[in-house]
Amino acid sequence: MDMASEIRMPGPVCLIENTKGQLMVNPEALKILSAIIQPVVVVAIVGLYRTGKSYLLNKLAGQKKGFSLGSTVQSHTKGIWMWCVPHPKKPEHTLVLLDTEGLGDVEKGDNQNDSWIFAMAILLSSTFVYNSIGTINQQAMDQLHYVTELTDQIRAKSSSDENEIEDSAEFVSFFPDFVWTLRDFSLDLEADGKTISADEYLENSLQLKQGLESLVLTYVGAISSGDLPCMENAVLALAQIENSAAVQKAIAYYDQQMGQKVQLPTETLQELLDLHRASEREAIEIFIRSSFKDVDHLFQKELAAQLEKRRDDFCKQNLKASSDHCSALLQDIFSPLEEEVKEGIYSIPGGYRLFMQKIQDLKKKYHQEPRKGIQAEEMLQTYLRSKESVTDAILQTDQTLTEKEKEIEVERVKAESAQAAAKMLEELQKKNEQIMEEKDKSYQEHVRQLTEKMERDRAQLLQEQERTIALKLEEQDRLLQEGFQNESRRLQNEIQTLQRNMRRSRKRCTIS
Repeated sequence: MDMASEIRMPGPVCLIENTKGQLMVNPEALKILSAIIQPVVVVAIVGLYRTGKSYLLNKLAGQKKGFSLGSTVQSHTKGIWMWCVPHPKKPEHTLVLLDTEGLGDVEKGDNQNDSWIFAMAILLSSTFVYNSIGTINQQAMDQLHYVTELTDQIRAKSSSDENEIEDSAEFVSFFPDFVWTLRDFSLDLEADGKTISADEYLENSLQLKQGLESLVLTYVGAISSGDLPCMENAVLALAQIENSAAVQKAIAYYDQQMGQKVQLPTETLQELLDLHRASEREAIEIFIRSSFKDVDHLFQKELAAQLEKRRDDFCKQNLKASSDHCSALLQDIFSPLEEEVKEGIYSIPGGYRLFMQKIQDLKKKYHQEPRKGIQAEEMLQTYLRSKESVTDAILQTDQTLTEKEKEIEVERVKAESAQAAAKMLEELQKKNEQIMEEKDKSYQEHVRQLTEKMERDRAQLLQEQERTIALKLEEQDRLLQEGFQNESRRLQNEIQTLQRNMRRSRKRCTIS
């Protein structure tokens, strides 16, 4: 279903607001986000106060108005404003635009507030746009310096790690794509008399100069210090919430499917197990799609335990439903015979043969009844055993039978009963084997789907690592050309570590 038909936002709403120095989430905005079922692309725009961010956001939304433009609209609470619109180029995707308000606006909040808003924008977005006015000059660099200093508020890992190479790689995978937008740009794109591209202009402007090294030290210091909020903790906390919700979503689907498909009692145990397996497979797929960072597969194990319990509960319910149905059926079929016995109809010469013939006729009628379930034979034999004393009394009082014939008949009935008991024991063993086989199939289904997910994740990780190495190699070449030998060696160490990680990542996934 198209998101546009589900959610209509005439304009932005406040997602995160500053209330008395504390950042608060707007519940109404969360309701809007939770109603989106499509994949989302989150674009956050950050820039200093009065740099035209709102105009750019409205252009991305495909609207002439929405986000506040300049001073023509009343002053808003300092925070992050959100606008959800259909993605202009990706069908069945939703574009979530985030406006961080103007950083450095002295009339709204303070520097600490700017820091938290900036950190939230990075953590929430998939594309991060830095908006500035005019050419890239020293003032623009100073302003970007102000913005980059706000990364002091973010770390990748929770514990202080001596190996900062690993954290550097973590930042590449966690952080959004960075876009620098220049507004009111009037210069021709030329260098040394030659036309250059926008990317080349950016590269030239960002060439390392004396003092940009302090930024590197500030950045590394922010990563290595241990008293900052970090993405690892946020992701793990989110994983707990999302994985728990994924388990409940999968279980709810299983319950809904089984409620629709299962009619107790089932004719055979295998019929019930087949229905369980189909619903279980789809439930696992739902969990796999919704879960992420399920450390040691704890939540998938929880899902497996809950599905196994539900299967066992269904088996118990199936037994009871069959027993109850067969008990009522036996009472309905055999109650006329019981009345005849009470009336003494079979307490006559030749009555035993009449009684046994009636028993056979009623057993045939019972066997012809459909959907008695897996307890059909056991309930019948239990009923017949309860009538053995009646049967024996009719046999012993029948004067047409000799004592020898009566002895033979008693032995025949015992043998028939023993044969029926042996058959029921065999059926019970078969049911237990089916249950054990089903447990193994469930385990294999979990392993199969998890292995496929891990392989997909591994392929994605390799792509990210290859992208990271390519970026670092480009950076190393630039450093070498500009004579920064120490920084180049540091990068070389990072690249070698990443390459070792890639070799480990290429190994096929195994699940213990």
